[in-house]
Amino acid sequence: MNELRQLIALFKQIDDQLVTCMRCGTCQSVCPIYRETGLETHVARGKIALLEFLAEALITDPKGVNDRLNVCLLCGSCEAGCPSGVKVLDIFLQARAFMTGYFGLSPVKRIIFRGLLKNPRLFDALLSLAASFQGIFTRPVNDMLGSSCARIFSGLIGGRHFIPLAAKPFHATAAARDAPRGASGRKVAFYYGCVVDKMFPRIAAAALTVFDHHDIAVYMPHGQACCGIPALSSGDRPTFESLVAANMALFGDGDFDILVTPCASCTSTIKKIWPLMTMDLPEATRAQIRALADKTMDLSEYLVKVAGVARSPAPQPEAEAIRVTYHDPCHLKKSLGVSAEPRALIAANPRYRLIEMEGADTCCGSGGSFTLQHYDLSKRIGRRKRDTIVATGAKVVATSCPACMLQISDMLSQAGDRVALRHPVEIYAETLAEHPCPAA
Repeated sequence: MNELRQLIALFKQIDDQLVTCMRCGTCQSVCPIYRETGLETHVARGKIALLEFLAEALITDPKGVNDRLNVCLLCGSCEAGCPSGVKVLDIFLQARAFMTGYFGLSPVKRIIFRGLLKNPRLFDALLSLAASFQGIFTRPVNDMLGSSCARIFSGLIGGRHFIPLAAKPFHATAAARDAPRGASGRKVAFYYGCVVDKMFPRIAAAALTVFDHHDIAVYMPHGQACCGIPALSSGDRPTFESLVAANMALFGDGDFDILVTPCASCTSTIKKIWPLMTMDLPEATRAQIRALADKTMDLSEYLVKVAGVARSPAPQPEAEAIRVTYHDPCHLKKSLGVSAEPRALIAANPRYRLIEMEGADTCCGSGGSFTLQHYDLSKRIGRRKRDTIVATGAKVVATSCPACMLQISDMLSQAGDRVALRHPVEIYAETLAEHPCPAA
């Protein structure tokens, strides 16, 4: 009972944030989960009400509150459209941390977050080993997407189709960099992120090609750790803070102008979540975090706004162009307001014609670990996204978030669709490389 009182006291700390919700219901119209279930406890308004009741000790069922709190994609759709300006993501991330402090991590999450993710060298080594043996347990199913499925026990993973681990991660094939500034005078730090490193190394390679072409010097240290959002989404603040500190040791004092990432989730986490959720770190470290957050940009945004990549002046005739559609990642458009720049990067390749899908900025249903815990619901949302992609008749779908790429590839692959999946920087890099991308 004393522990419950302590939990209630913690929620009192964010009570002033909870009461800003006016219960207007605007979040109902944009929540992808509510659209599927119609349950009030699955929408932001309902969750905030439960948290407020818990803070006021009007309910004493923290487990029930926690279960409902975790049925959330953290996509930010509710926050982006909230007329009262409620900081929904801030509230939910803090609430999950409180709940995890009360209940503790599950044994599986403790192993994953504190045993593996917290130790980048061990994490890298184990995934490299897994990549060597994955062919025994998986088989390719869609060469256009590069997806695979399980050879055995497919039902245990919900029949998923997935992108296999790269034969070699990006960090094992690319040397660390700390190049001097060239004639352009520009220099970036390149934070590639876990999913790009382990599953989509081609995205990072394309980014380096673009940097070299534009004479942009690169600071890219080895030993980069996860940005921490998987741990924080599960309420594991100690692991999150440890990962932030590890990355700050690499990037905090680096000589560069801007830190860029090709991952929408990593960009949003570094820029918005790091300063917000590192209250227990020393103030000197927090000041460094704020300074780094202020000069963090999405890769497409940097290339368009700073490097000056522009639309091609001579696009191919419509009949000859490759039709491509673009999915807006929630963390990029809704959290950071970046939407035009990825499209401009695509338009810089004259071989492509952009066809907008209906609801380009609706969530694909990934939500990081959400798709692992609530796959049936994630899949229902993902199938809607698949339908809007296919309806455009596009041969390529592009997006700026590797997590969205995993979800979209799963949905397209299960449906047997022959649609290639690309990051905008890959499409632009085709114009610079000697050999165009074969999937086009």
